[in-house]
Amino acid sequence: MTSPQSATAVRFPRPLRPGDTIGVTAPSDGVATPLVPRLDLACDQLRGRGYEVRRGQVLTTPDGGVAGTAARRAAELTAMLCDPDVRAVVPPWGGELAIQVLDHLDWDALAAAEPTWLVGWSDLTTLMVPLLTRLGWASLHGGNLMDTPYRQPDGLAHWLDVLETEPGEAVLQSSPGRHRTGGFDDWEVEPGLTEQRLEATGSWEVAGGGGLDLTGRLVGGCIEVLGPLVGTPYADVAGWGRSQHEEGLVIYLEAAEHGAFDVCRALHGMRMAGWFEEAEAVLIGRTSAPDATGLTQREAVLDALGPLEVPVVLDVDLGHVPPNLSLVNGASCRVVVDGRRSEITQTWG
Repeated sequence: MTSPQSATAVRFPRPLRPGDTIGVTAPSDGVATPLVPRLDLACDQLRGRGYEVRRGQVLTTPDGGVAGTAARRAAELTAMLCDPDVRAVVPPWGGELAIQVLDHLDWDALAAAEPTWLVGWSDLTTLMVPLLTRLGWASLHGGNLMDTPYRQPDGLAHWLDVLETEPGEAVLQSSPGRHRTGGFDDWEVEPGLTEQRLEATGSWEVAGGGGLDLTGRLVGGCIEVLGPLVGTPYADVAGWGRSQHEEGLVIYLEAAEHGAFDVCRALHGMRMAGWFEEAEAVLIGRTSAPDATGLTQREAVLDALGPLEVPVVLDVDLGHVPPNLSLVNGASCRVVVDGRRSEITQTWG
């Protein structure tokens, strides 16, 4: 297996263009039979944008959960990422056990291949962070296949639009000021949903008050799945950050469902392991995960990250409370939060 050294230069796959092939496979959870109509709708939307869709063998399962063994899931993902005819791989969604796949990926084959876009979030960040820190592969956080039919609210970019962007062009996104309060939509009942239900209002907040205007390189994902990678060869974020020619990191993190005590412990562990040593700022996604008696989610974050003495931005539009920014891991970014703006601009290539 390729030695666990942090990659230096970021390698950005070329932009998507109509006629390209997009691969669909499930390295984490597959699609249960009752939700296949939503899967079909999402694939049809990709075809409607002019793309070919290649659906893998490791994709659906009668009752949910993983759609194959770890080795089989890894083999199909490796094959798609290494196939020069496949320009992006978009799993249906995250899940729980992408960590099983890591040791089964063919890292030597991936290192020798031209980079391919991997698109997703939640459990898929288990795979996206190692692709960046080990191989220098950029990826896109903030979309998945089953969410593809949704129209993004004003201010946010659809993942397809981001990946169709030419190198050097800036992608500016700003908070729409609206977010969801409830759980996920029931696609078994309404497979054709295209509008996100955003009932609440709220904006980004710099902890401690004031504003900020700073730059760095993006990397991050879901706290629950990245915390267990601390100390492994798969998530040397600080080492990768040191290789970025004195450009610091903008690290983004979000909690899916862990309670406040679990989040506090995980972030303390990540901090003590040096995860944030190269951070210029930390962006924390809005969460619906539960508070604990005597400790809120907000307090958990500030307790763990306060010793860093870098800006922490709370309630950012990313993660398990829709809507979601489309963030390119490895991209250079500028983050501005002030009385008028809550925005992030990305460039790459």
